[in-house]
Amino acid sequence: MKRFLTLLLTTLALLAALCVTASASDFDAAAKELSAIGVFRGTANGFELERAPTRSEAAIMLVRLYGAEEKAKTAYDAGKIQHPFTDVSDFTAPYVAWLYTNGITNGTSATTFGSAKPCSAQNYVVFLLRALGYKDNVDFQYADALTFAQQKGFYDAVMFSGPFLRDDLAALTYQALAADTANGRTYLLDALISSGAVNRKDAKPLTDRITAYRAMQKAMTAEDTRSMALDMTVRMDATTGGEVVSTNTKGSLKVIAEDDANVQMAYSTETTAQAQTVRTELWMKDGWVYTASYGDGAEQKVKYAVNNPMALLEDMGISQMRGINVSGLAMLESVTSRYVGGKRQYTVVMGEGMNAMKESVLASLGAEGLELRLGKMTVTYTLNYRGAITQMTVAFTASLQTDGQAAPATVDYTYDMTVNVSATGQAVQVEFPDFTDYEETAAPTAA
Repeated sequence: MKRFLTLLLTTLALLAALCVTASASDFDAAAKELSAIGVFRGTANGFELERAPTRSEAAIMLVRLYGAEEKAKTAYDAGKIQHPFTDVSDFTAPYVAWLYTNGITNGTSATTFGSAKPCSAQNYVVFLLRALGYKDNVDFQYADALTFAQQKGFYDAVMFSGPFLRDDLAALTYQALAADTANGRTYLLDALISSGAVNRKDAKPLTDRITAYRAMQKAMTAEDTRSMALDMTVRMDATTGGEVVSTNTKGSLKVIAEDDANVQMAYSTETTAQAQTVRTELWMKDGWVYTASYGDGAEQKVKYAVNNPMALLEDMGISQMRGINVSGLAMLESVTSRYVGGKRQYTVVMGEGMNAMKESVLASLGAEGLELRLGKMTVTYTLNYRGAITQMTVAFTASLQTDGQAAPATVDYTYDMTVNVSATGQAVQVEFPDFTDYEETAAPTAA
């Protein structure tokens, strides 16, 4: 299954019911760490994380990720490499010439590189895939580059949903440095250190973090998780004007996703707030989805057919990942490992970078006039002696400001969630109720 962070974010969207505005810059820490190893550099105006990167800037970054910056400058000064473009500055020329000579870029036309044009997320992901050793039209197609990068574990559309800024470029680069190279022998930063392109001592703080994060991801995905059963409890307290409103939720999830022909799921939650209880249930079986909701004395039961159950699970964040998933690395403030009672525990603290994904996760709820700021989030994973996840705990705070008709109001939230894994693999069994009284309806469409 996809990492537990996806389940967490799905739960946040369902329980918090908050819509937010995007932050201008959320990956300052990643930019500083990249700057420390010479991969990302600012301008006379600083890092300028809040503006779109140009194709020239992306080209410079790409050459650095190949570990070829000094080689490119030396070769260009010696006249050994060149380019045919008329819109490339003297500063950028060695980088573009090296890329052009090595067949990595052809520009936007025979005589233009498009130096000043903004670089899109798709453009830059293609550059990163090439730096990792993947080949266009062999390993991936340009049109599918984002999907391919997500499968390789360093890109997540949730993190990069808005306009592509230098802030995002820094985060993507940061995560690509921790991703497996195409030959599978190591990860990109380690390859750059081995080649001498990056100083080992300067990179030690980053390599220490990457090593711990990759070890955690490897441990969490070592077992067969195509089938999983878990239970969760959530408590959220909302404080405004001195009044505290508590919301308590209990839920369970069972999934069997062996192949397209055998996808089964049972998901239920029961939420209580201010003496009101709402229960929701969802099942998937034989190409049908069944949903039921109960609350305030009313109930609704509907069913609809799905053509591709596995694709639906992927849309819900329940999918397999090819390669080690490092797509959340740029959001981390720290990751530590320790043994507690004979069990391995990984504790991850997510800092300001987490705010980058809130718009994607929650904006679909459609509320307006709200501003949310997420505080630090601490997630602890507990693994048993076999390296299988047995528990996850999550705690974070948030502050929401609403533009009310009378006056703005601020709501402060505290959130605690515990997830316990009760079974994996063949031990997972899904039991279904009688669906004869479910009314058939059309499948919901994406907003």
